[in-house]
Amino acid sequence: QVQLVETGGGLVQAGGSLRLSCAPSRRTFSNYAMGWFRQAPGKEREFVSAINYSGANTYYADSVKGRFTISRGNAKNTVYLEMNTLKPEDTAVYYCAAARGVPTRRDEVDYWGQGTQVTVSS
Repeated sequence: QVQLVETGGGLVQAGGSLRLSCAPSRRTFSNYAMGWFRQAPGKEREFVSAINYSGANTYYADSVKGRFTISRGNAKNTVYLEMNTLKPEDTAVYYCAAARGVPTRRDEVDYWGQGTQVTVSS
């Protein structure tokens, strides 16, 4: 059963921006920490960013720090990833994640979305 649904992926030129959204499909995640991971072809799924349940604390991988911003909606049930100054190496399938604790590792995630493709052309 799909618990989290991502939207907002697409094709963008290097230097451009995209905004990803993640919303629950069947239950509330307002008491969960949430995050984003990504997986490029031939590579392992890696941590991108996370936010605690209240939205007060955010975490970023070094590779996206200063370019990506994670946030939660007013009802704390949705999460967004604003991606600026995109690079070709950001090309990947981006997955939304929810967890009881802040998810910075794959094994810390309780729920996954199905993923949305982000492609950055050079």
